[in-house]
Amino acid sequence: MAQYFINRPVFAWVIALVIMLAGILAIQELPVSQYPSVAPPTVTIQATYPGASAKTVEDSVTQVIEQQLTGIDYLRYFSSNSSDGRMSITLTFEPEADPDTAQVQTQNKIQAAISRLPQAVQTMGVRVTKTSSNFLLVVSLYSSDGTLNQTDIGDLAVTQFRDPISRLNGVGDIQLFGNQYAMTIWLDPDKLLSYSMTPLDVRNALESQNTNVTAGQLGGLPARQNQQMNATVTAQSLLKSEDDFRRVVLRVNPDGSQVRLSDVAKIERGSETYDVLVRYKRMPAIGMGIMLASGANALETSKLVKSKVEELSQYLPDGVKVVYPRDTTPFIELSIKSVVQTLVEAIVLVFLVMLLFLQNIRATLIPTIAVPVVLLGTFAVLYAFGFSINVLSMFAMVLAIGLLVDDAIVVVENVERLIEEEHLTPIEATRKSMKQISGALVGITVVLSTVFIPMAFFSGSAGAIYRQFSITIVAAMVLSVFVAMILSPSLCATLLKPRDKDKKPNKFSEGFNRFFNKGRDQYEKLTTYILRRVARFVVIYGLLLSGLAFIFNQLPTSFIPNEDQGLMYLLVSTPPGATAERTLETAVEVEDYFFEEYGDLVEHMFTVVGYSYSGMAQNAGMGFIGLKDWKYRTEENQSIFAINDKSMKDLASIKDASVYTFYPPPIRELGNSSGFSFQLVDRVGHGHEALMAAKNNLLKKAASDSRLVGVRANGLEDVPQFNIDIDHEKAAALGLSLDDINSTLQIAWGSSYVNDYIDRGRIKRVYLQSGFDSRMSPEDLDKWYVRNNQGEMVSFKSFATTEWVNGSPKLERFNGDSSLNILGQPAEGVSSGEAMNALEEMVAELPDGYGIEWYGMSYEEKQTGSQANKLYLLSALIVFLSLAALYESWAVPLSVILVVPLGILGAVLAAWIFNLPNDVFLQVALLTTVGLAAKNAILIIEFAKVLREEGVAPIEAAIQASTQRFRPILMTSIAFIMGVVPLAISSGAGAESQNAIGISVMGGMLGATMLVIFFAPLFYVLIEQLFHKKES
Repeated sequence: MAQYFINRPVFAWVIALVIMLAGILAIQELPVSQYPSVAPPTVTIQATYPGASAKTVEDSVTQVIEQQLTGIDYLRYFSSNSSDGRMSITLTFEPEADPDTAQVQTQNKIQAAISRLPQAVQTMGVRVTKTSSNFLLVVSLYSSDGTLNQTDIGDLAVTQFRDPISRLNGVGDIQLFGNQYAMTIWLDPDKLLSYSMTPLDVRNALESQNTNVTAGQLGGLPARQNQQMNATVTAQSLLKSEDDFRRVVLRVNPDGSQVRLSDVAKIERGSETYDVLVRYKRMPAIGMGIMLASGANALETSKLVKSKVEELSQYLPDGVKVVYPRDTTPFIELSIKSVVQTLVEAIVLVFLVMLLFLQNIRATLIPTIAVPVVLLGTFAVLYAFGFSINVLSMFAMVLAIGLLVDDAIVVVENVERLIEEEHLTPIEATRKSMKQISGALVGITVVLSTVFIPMAFFSGSAGAIYRQFSITIVAAMVLSVFVAMILSPSLCATLLKPRDKDKKPNKFSEGFNRFFNKGRDQYEKLTTYILRRVARFVVIYGLLLSGLAFIFNQLPTSFIPNEDQGLMYLLVSTPPGATAERTLETAVEVEDYFFEEYGDLVEHMFTVVGYSYSGMAQNAGMGFIGLKDWKYRTEENQSIFAINDKSMKDLASIKDASVYTFYPPPIRELGNSSGFSFQLVDRVGHGHEALMAAKNNLLKKAASDSRLVGVRANGLEDVPQFNIDIDHEKAAALGLSLDDINSTLQIAWGSSYVNDYIDRGRIKRVYLQSGFDSRMSPEDLDKWYVRNNQGEMVSFKSFATTEWVNGSPKLERFNGDSSLNILGQPAEGVSSGEAMNALEEMVAELPDGYGIEWYGMSYEEKQTGSQANKLYLLSALIVFLSLAALYESWAVPLSVILVVPLGILGAVLAAWIFNLPNDVFLQVALLTTVGLAAKNAILIIEFAKVLREEGVAPIEAAIQASTQRFRPILMTSIAFIMGVVPLAISSGAGAESQNAIGISVMGGMLGATMLVIFFAPLFYVLIEQLFHKKES
């Protein structure tokens, strides 16, 4: 192939330009995201049961639906939450599952359960959505001048923003912190009794008088002949105003007097619910949490949402502002920008290294030209595979720069050597060079490709990360060897010229060459020394391997490094049974702390009382704290990690409340918090009280363990509950209907959705509920009456007794078993893997029947750990088999494989020195190091093999090959190292991941160079002698 294109340089350029054009077109179409779609698809089932307790919801709704979740393809696990009045079930699927198919299958399964659900649940509907469990961003509307209250702003958000945003491509669901207007009928039990009426009479009147009547047409078909009129008949329609509701007739007395709704109730346009209090920087606000649809692109969806919000904002009243207190896109954009900057820096550094070694601008240009051709071609391959431009693909590009110039450097360096040593013309030198090194080029590409190809076939989220690296680097390697075989030879033949012997090199070049030649001579002497003492250095090799095993086992395990994303979460929990007013006091105290302590760093402060990741209750609250841009936070104590650690300690002093601050995980789709997350599962049905006792026992042990910090139940504590016990026998004897009793209780103490009304052209809901003065104390139960079959009014105290009990406002289940969700973080200097092992030990000490189930990022970390060793072994095996097939020899691949651990030693040692965990990035670095170490070994062993076939003795062949290949090995290695230096020293957004992979790969390359150049000839000689003896 190379010989063909040496004579056709124009054809070679045409191919290169076509590749570049394809890449340019692909870049314009490729989506951009922080990470590839690593999170498994999720489907969420949601239902509402107004007025029902958490236990009632679990027994009558959650379990009924759970029992139908069988036979669904690729289902990994499911978890459920049942709280007062609502429930949700989240199904998590394997990554290979199609989100649309998963949603359809789930929808079909729950259809069988719909008829078994309570009528109130069926009326409110059961929703099935394919959405992630996390917020892509939060859109907040707030009143900057305080003229509008939360309900006013909530109605603006729902009527003007929610529906248009929910229809955007990529939006899975919207969590609304706030509510729109609703017509609320506040019943007065004393007035109802005075008119001998019950809440059911009011509901029936509303259902009959607030309705649309379809009356047909005048002159509708079929019509008589010569009919001259046709008109639609309108009759009763939905009510539209508070006055319309006040005039609703409840009863007409025999004397003609009427009892209207206004006689027994207060009617007002209020809020659908009053369960949350929302503030933005201490001002009334609402929030819309935008959840990403499974498989959707985060950055593209975020742009669509912001564009739509900007379009709709022009219709907002004066004083209402829009902000984004939680927004992932700045971090994503800055992370990508940072890696692109790193990519450019890497190209410049690689160019300078090549110029230093080649000392010829023409020779340097040849491998430099290969860089844009290969990189742009790689973008085209990414587009063909349906990938995106993200941090991982850009990392792979940076790693690929050092690799892709290697092939071109090998070509150029060898051609230059032949021109200088054998005085050949550039074309003759190029022809001879390509005959010498084509095998090595193909061998290097095969090795590097086979190292990464197995990564593409692993499962789980780690598999998605491996796949992104694998396809990107393999594509770059294959394109690199094509460029080295097609474009580089033609450029060598046309651009290179024999050096002018009369022209003296500059002082710098002369000094560098003198230093380099002296180093090469020392290397030759040291190699000769090693080859004369094989046994001694085999022992040293064994010691190095022992050191590798020891250090590798000392590395803590993790999944992906935590990142400073400029965002913190806040959880507030006041004592069980505390009111929203009490929780708001704590939230205000926390707000004051952050504004006073970090006022110059806080960009956003958004707090919600009544809702948190733990559940919905008056004693729960949460918040989003958005920090200013990274350029304003350059000090170490201004990082998200430092601020989180300090605020956790400071806020612990707040009395009668628990306040936790934490930051999001690097991959947000895998959970809401960094650290670890698991479910404590009751596998044998010990019961709720026993499960709570086991939880308390576990938390007590965790609090005393120095490896763990912030271990807490992500739920709500049991609270006092007022239990009303209906005596069915008494009720029947009094002629009461149980349905009437239950409906009256629901209306009196909860909230009952009746039907809809029209508010300024939009359909909104009508709710029936008692006034707050009639449901504040246990004695208020006596104010409510039910009519029996004789028309008599019977008080609840006649057939019901009451007692105080303890119960949970939120009940959890995992895979159909009762469970409790527990979160926590490893202590400083402790990896998440160590912390997870500690918790498994603690759970094992609990009574029989309790188990631990990891989920989210912790599940992925467990999966990754179990796959890593298989990945290393499989890659090494495939490299060995590929080389054996390529060289038709068992000796050559064995020589190469034996030196690979030396490169791995460098990577592991660098990770150990810089306190890096054994995570996905280290695993990628180790696999890259396998390829790099093998590449350097191949360059030596390939030449030694050729010399051996020419009759040179093994030791002499190894010494000559090592000396000849010393310069290209050193040049390509330094070029690669300089290419990853920007990753290793990166700072700002996304720096943690860049440092993790950069430092590890740099250490691996140093090991693959400094050790392999000595041990590769050693093992070649050793294996050659062993095989030669066997053959003889």
